[in-house]
Amino acid sequence: MPAPIPPALVLVVNAGSSSLKASLVDGRGQRPWQQQRSLDPGAAGGVEALLEGWLLPEITPWLPRLERIAHRVVHGGERFTAPTALTPAVVEALEALVPLAPLHNAAALEAIRWFSAWGEAQAPGLRQWACFDTGFHATLPEAARTYAIPAGWRAAGLRRFGFHGLSHQHVAEQVAVLRPGARRLISCHLGAGCSLCAIRLDPSTGPRSVATTMGFTPLEGLVMASRSGSVDPGLLLHQLRQGLTPEAIDEALQCHSGLLGLSELSGDMRTLRQAAAQGHQGAQLALAVFRQRLLEGIGAMAACLQGVEVIALTGGIGEHDQSLVGELGAALGWLEPFTLLQVSADEEGLMARLCREAG
Repeated sequence: MPAPIPPALVLVVNAGSSSLKASLVDGRGQRPWQQQRSLDPGAAGGVEALLEGWLLPEITPWLPRLERIAHRVVHGGERFTAPTALTPAVVEALEALVPLAPLHNAAALEAIRWFSAWGEAQAPGLRQWACFDTGFHATLPEAARTYAIPAGWRAAGLRRFGFHGLSHQHVAEQVAVLRPGARRLISCHLGAGCSLCAIRLDPSTGPRSVATTMGFTPLEGLVMASRSGSVDPGLLLHQLRQGLTPEAIDEALQCHSGLLGLSELSGDMRTLRQAAAQGHQGAQLALAVFRQRLLEGIGAMAACLQGVEVIALTGGIGEHDQSLVGELGAALGWLEPFTLLQVSADEEGLMARLCREAG
């Protein structure tokens, strides 16, 4: 009897704001290989150096089984709401979206370009696909996605998109299995980036995003590792009038705010927990502001759903910070009875499945 043919693999590349994750996933969801490396987009070589020096040597033994590459792209704009095969025209359209998610889309496009060049020489015909974090939020009702801004601005496409959609979709699918009777879910993606999503779980239509905390860009919403989350637009106007350039404000809000800016110590929750326990006032302030904004956001999501049966935490903080689980359980006792879950993130497995289903 001939030996069984090994299953084909999808290489899933997830270039985030602070890390580059990669996995090889077969059609059953099994992973013969997956790893992660820290990513500093400003470092010499950046994404390309990691791909050439780390990723390619690691996956070389599996290259004969590789059928496609799937990339996580954070911002798909109005046009890209489903897994999409990457053509030169699509890549050009994605280039125009980089200013809307500079920490993420730029890294993803670096990876896409590198694999395109590598594929032309080493693997002609190997297809690349993109999955979009904004796609899950295409179901946002008009009232939830619309800003109260001038009509001309709205006509130009300035609206709430929402992000972390792949993570929120995965959480929703897991909760639907773990709590089949639940219909109202708040998904909390808490990591270097943080966002909430109010989700209706409907067995006939699948999960639907009805409200979320991130908006036109991944800057809006909760306090994050180095991103500010929501601030008064008037504060930004004030800083412009004080002489700061848009570029300086952008860097401050993206890279020097959030937990890092509040603590003046670190954007890593583990470091801040340790420092706060030792009396570091900046760390204590960072934890307090993070928790305050998180509770405000959960309350808003619960209002949109008119109640909640499950609150699920995922991401580096959500999955591992047991102190936060206890704090949330104590602070949210006023809500009607709900289940508080921690769900392991698996954007990569979801992406591999979605791309296979798309063609």
